[in-house]
Amino acid sequence: MVNNMLNFDEEIKKFHPSLEVEDTEDAIYNNTTTDITDIVIDLLKEVKDNG
Repeated sequence: MVNNMLNFDEEIKKFHPSLEVEDTEDAIYNNTTTDITDIVIDLLKEVKDNG
């Protein structure tokens, strides 16, 4: 009988993320683009400051 079970510990040892994934991760974490959360926070601060 053939054992088709994966040894996850061994598979994790062989895993190496591709450079594309690392580049994408850097782009996401270093993104300074304003998103909707930033806009809402700015609006709330403005409302608070203006009474």
